[in-house]
Amino acid sequence: SKNVMNILFSVALGMLLSLSVQASYLQHPDARAFAERIVSEHGFERSVVDSLLDAAEKKQAIIDAMERPAEKVKPWKDYRKIFITEKRIAEGVDFWRKNRAVLSEASRQYQVAPEVIVAIIGVETFYGRIKGSFRVIDALATLSFDYPPRSPFFTKQLEQFLLLAREQDQDPLTLMGSYAGAMGYGQFIPSSYRSFAVDFDGDGFADIWENKADAIGSVANYFAEHGWKMGETVVVPAGIRESFDETLLNQPGLDKTVDELAEMGFSSDLPLNGDAKAIPVRLDGDNGLEYWLGLNNFYVITRYNRSLLYAMAVHELSQQILERVGEDTL
Repeated sequence: SKNVMNILFSVALGMLLSLSVQASYLQHPDARAFAERIVSEHGFERSVVDSLLDAAEKKQAIIDAMERPAEKVKPWKDYRKIFITEKRIAEGVDFWRKNRAVLSEASRQYQVAPEVIVAIIGVETFYGRIKGSFRVIDALATLSFDYPPRSPFFTKQLEQFLLLAREQDQDPLTLMGSYAGAMGYGQFIPSSYRSFAVDFDGDGFADIWENKADAIGSVANYFAEHGWKMGETVVVPAGIRESFDETLLNQPGLDKTVDELAEMGFSSDLPLNGDAKAIPVRLDGDNGLEYWLGLNNFYVITRYNRSLLYAMAVHELSQQILERVGEDTL
């Protein structure tokens, strides 16, 4: 009968609603401890912190995404295809041409190659098209309080996020970003924003979300602060002897010189300063194994994202864009 159907519908609707209502982060012991610390260390109003934590929502999609990053599961030949595409190269050229004056000024002021600035923004957000669809507060609360493997890191980022929102007079409930809480054209995590974001156009607000000038200047500043050397080689092809200790491959630090690596059986195909520090890299490419020496500037790219695949993709995209733009823009 109609009455029975109505009752069943009401029961089903009630069950759906109860499933969708989650416990507030105010009830989470780690979140409560976080709130106490933020209030005591940074002078936030307790009611403000409580209301933010109450409004933050756990997102299972964020936890799922954290457990399958592309850098960990794909070989270079497949990872490369994501970023080195005709569309991404062509749109990089277009982005450069449309923002030529700002890129030239940022490159001059920070002594960072313009093609690398463009490539970073291209890899991170497809030149601003894909800046993230999660509220930053949801991403950081979920990873702080419901993802134990990275909880200490993301709790720190949540703290930094609340500080930057207060400093920049932004509403923390409206700022959007990636599943890991990275924001804007260049996908800065909150601590990077507070350390490296710049108000490049001088309007009083370092807007990495919508303002291309600030985004470009901020990426350039990040690279300058991490030791980019203008005009230096990034990465060169290399050869390997069978006796080379393979445990030294693909380590993200610069702790061996070119000469030391050559003595151990890993040598550059091009002449290099023997005292220069380098990272020996092996990649699984389209034509089999590839060997490379990543130099200082390659290492600097890994300060943006620790993945060597990421650094290689940024470098290759930057070179393809530069080749098309031509030397006349430099």
